[in-house]
Order: sequence, then C-alpha cells, then structure tokens
Amino acid sequence: MGTTAVAMVMLCVMMAHADVKPQKDFNLQKFAGRWYRVGLAYDSPSFVPYRDKIKASMGMITLLANGNVNLTMWDATPLGCISKMYQYERTSVPGQFTYFSTRHSMVKDITVVDTNYTDYAVVLKHKVFHREYTQVALYGRSQRVRNDVIQKFKAFALSRGFPRESILTPPPAENCPASTSV
Repeated sequence: MGTTAVAMVMLCVMMAHADVKPQKDFNLQKFAGRWYRVGLAYDSPSFVPYRDKIKASMGMITLLANGNVNLTMWDATPLGCISKMYQYERTSVPGQFTYFSTRHSMVKDITVVDTNYTDYAVVLKHKVFHREYTQVALYGRSQRVRNDVIQKFKAFALSRGFPRESILTPPPAENCPASTSV
C-alpha cells in the first residue's frame, strides 16, 4: 500500500470518530453512579503486552454542581487495588465531555454513545488525529452484562476500526475496591 493510500485510510478512520453522536436525549443524572468497565477495545502498541492482565474495573460517576463530573476508577494491578480520579468537563453537547489525560499530556474527548442507564453504556474515548489514544469501553451496572450487549459493543468497536484481538471482555477483579472502601 502506497503512502497516499495509507494516508487516505488513516483519514477515513479519523473521520469515522468525528461522526459519532452521543446518546439521544442524554440524561446525566440517570448516568451517575456505579459502573463496571466490563469491555475494552484498545490497540495502542504500548498496551498490547498488558491485554491478558486486564480485569474488569469499577468506577463511580459523581455529579458536580457546575455540570462537570468526577469519575473515580479502581483498577486491580500487580501492586494492588489502585484508585484514580478523573474530572470530565461538560461540553455544549449532552453526553460529550473532555478531560485532560495526565498519562498522555493531552485533552481527550469522551462520548457516551449508547446507554440504557440501568444495564450498560458504550463510551468512546478519543483524541482526533491520534488513533493510538482511542478506546471504546463497555460499562455495566454489574460485573456481568447480557451477551447481546457484548455483541453490540464488539460490533461498534469493529466499526471504529479496532482489530478483533484488541476487543477485550476481562474477568472481574477480586476485592477491588475492597467492599468496605466504597
């Protein structure tokens, strides 16, 4: 494939992210609360060695008075259960947020693509023009979601250009966070 063809493919992939719309009539109050990240599509080369080590993680979305939200995530790591806090800033479009990624030192976009608020949510995290920073996540209100929801998540990730091997449904984390800490 020539340089021009590669550039065209990359442009098409990047433009595909630009056309993603948030959940129609997104309701932030219904979206708040506890979620488990039960699916992840991520194909950054630096992430590949860790794919088989990922566990489902828990997050808590808390509304702030200014319309922004805090997300606290608990991840099971070899060093134990680690919590991290993220502040998502609202945009003029309900269901779309931005946040500053300290890991990548850049602002990223968050779009709640699809949710029924009670069972699942599909979320796209991306930085336009930087494919390696794009992720699709599947969240559930419990650590297990229905198979049709998993298939919908996988179909969406494939439609965004993720290879099958980068689409994960990790097992639940044991005792992370400890049940007494939340």
